[in-house]
Amino acid sequence: MAADFLQVSTLRRFVLLMLPVLLAACISSQPYPRGILEPQPILAPVVRAPKVGQEWVYQVRNVFNQEIVDTVTERVVSVGNEVRIARTSLKAGSLPDEIQSPWGFVVQDPHWKPAQKFSKPIPIWPLQLQAGWNEFFTTQYQVPGYPDGSYYWGLGMTASQWEHIQTPAGQFLVFQIHNEIPNFVSNDLFRVGNERQEDLWFAPEIGRWVIRRSSGRYITPGVYWANAYWEDYLEWELISWK
Repeated sequence: MAADFLQVSTLRRFVLLMLPVLLAACISSQPYPRGILEPQPILAPVVRAPKVGQEWVYQVRNVFNQEIVDTVTERVVSVGNEVRIARTSLKAGSLPDEIQSPWGFVVQDPHWKPAQKFSKPIPIWPLQLQAGWNEFFTTQYQVPGYPDGSYYWGLGMTASQWEHIQTPAGQFLVFQIHNEIPNFVSNDLFRVGNERQEDLWFAPEIGRWVIRRSSGRYITPGVYWANAYWEDYLEWELISWK
């Protein structure tokens, strides 16, 4: 009996020790979007201007297991001093709007949860569509509906390369962008450390990304980064546009 108990305890400890390794293997085994590398265009493509009625539909997957978790439709509903993009989830219904002012600079960003309203707009795509371009932007944000709190946000944007990439919506010439958001302040006071990152495949032809893959981690008091909690690890892939 004692020997059996010892074997079970040993097996349990081994499984617990291996969990981080197994999780890392699971993450690394997920397919990363790969396109065909293209040289820097002699003339950088022009980003499509916004018009009412433009629309992008994305299939959303959980990167950990590739499960389809939602379909999100984004549609331009007004253009002027602000460009407003209404968003609808097949699973949850209406979502917070995205607001840009001017085009290419986000004022209200609903991509992360909760949505963020920035005191100073930050760019969605690089200021120069040139591979190798990089810059760091800082601002403050509030959570819509809660004007009493203001929190630090810093975004490092790096333009990687041009590619041709295939999605269910077609083949596109895209500019691959990597974003790092280190050490931002969460509106959740129990989160004492935060970091996020994402990769975007931005297609000037449609004025939007065709793939966006985002993840984040955070720690609470007494938790070290080696055991940090994961936020949702999701990938948006374009399935139609107009």
